[in-house]
Amino acid sequence: MKQQKKNGLPREETAAAARVLAEAARVVTLVREGRSADAALLQFDQSPSRSAIRAVSLGTLRWLLRFEPAVMTLLARPAGQTPLLLRALLNVAVHQIEQSRNPRESTVSAAVDAARLLNLAHAAGLINAVLRRYLRERETLLAAVDEDVAAGAAHPAWLVEMLKRSWPDDVLAILAANNEHPPLTLRVDLTRIGIDDYLGQLQRAGLAARAVDWLPTAVTLEQAVPVSKLPGFKEGLVSIQDASAQLAARLLEAQPEQRVLDACAAPGGKTGAILELVPAVDLLAIDVDGARLQRVADNLRRLQRNAPLQVADLAGDLAWWDGRCFDRILLDAPCSGTGVIRRHPDIRLLRRADDIAALALTQSRILRNCWRMLAPGGRLLYVTCSLLQQENDAVIAAFLAGTADATAHRPAALPLAVASLRECPVGWQMLPGGEAGGDGFYYACLTRA
Repeated sequence: MKQQKKNGLPREETAAAARVLAEAARVVTLVREGRSADAALLQFDQSPSRSAIRAVSLGTLRWLLRFEPAVMTLLARPAGQTPLLLRALLNVAVHQIEQSRNPRESTVSAAVDAARLLNLAHAAGLINAVLRRYLRERETLLAAVDEDVAAGAAHPAWLVEMLKRSWPDDVLAILAANNEHPPLTLRVDLTRIGIDDYLGQLQRAGLAARAVDWLPTAVTLEQAVPVSKLPGFKEGLVSIQDASAQLAARLLEAQPEQRVLDACAAPGGKTGAILELVPAVDLLAIDVDGARLQRVADNLRRLQRNAPLQVADLAGDLAWWDGRCFDRILLDAPCSGTGVIRRHPDIRLLRRADDIAALALTQSRILRNCWRMLAPGGRLLYVTCSLLQQENDAVIAAFLAGTADATAHRPAALPLAVASLRECPVGWQMLPGGEAGGDGFYYACLTRA
């Protein structure tokens, strides 16, 4: 017997699509209420639909600031008077209409069914009417939204203005890169296996990949796969880490036997990278969040590396410090995350314009405290995953102006030939995407006289 169909799809598939839309709408609602997407998605870790829910949720968050103005014009009431869950479901449905390969009519039906799953049955007729009108008018609606650069790129207007001030010649390329799906890049432990040998393992596993020519430890896969399918991941031969993040360990230029502080270390990607690059360092990893520091411990265990861990607030007093200075300090400062928006599209909704000045104050406070712990002749590498000069060069320039024994230093490992790496007045900015293919990261290396 042939399976009954509804709007071009088997009923079972329509029911499954409705469940995914409903769960994605719940995730988007939680993000609109202030929770991170990663936290909102945790509840679905054991769900057989986990991958689909994650893809639809993150895709909706990536494009919400473009799709929402279009669909909200079809409602008689203002967006602020529309319940968040209803708005989320409409946005999720519009995202699927625009991005999914499923028939558009089937997405409308799935959204109506999802409304019932979300206890929004009273709004099912409204959802059906709005989405069907959207199907008829979508080109006109989106064209009107796209007249505004920020809305067309699905970015908050305040962020686009800040990006224009920081990178006037690159802002359009940055917005485009932020809307790309990020690559899956691996860090290979070269003390245990060579790049060519690991590429061979990937090939035998049926996974196409290439070496990153400007970074000796990096391999990028052509298509993302679960970590369970990566040869050697469980044994610690490789880790998932963006190429721009991997570069930080090399720029630190740590030497064997040196005492190294990995400040703001969680979740431990850079901790592992330092220990793989220079196994004989005396490294201490610190983070203010004990739960996140546990992730550092878990990562080090998988990598078969060891380092003492310390829960401490580097923006506060240094009562925990034993007075022994560090030869190298990697300060991965808390920041806006505007350089990793393509990986964390919820940043577009969670971050606010007035966050930036507050973050800069925290960054300056942590930088001053870390400088107190740096040995004479030592080096501190200041790193953020931000694209905003207020958090980057402005913080470092102000620190240099007020610190007599601090000078800027250019690390030998900087890949200056990479077009995505731009020299700033003090440090260097890797722009997202482009030739390098990495996330947006800022680096400044300071030497203590």
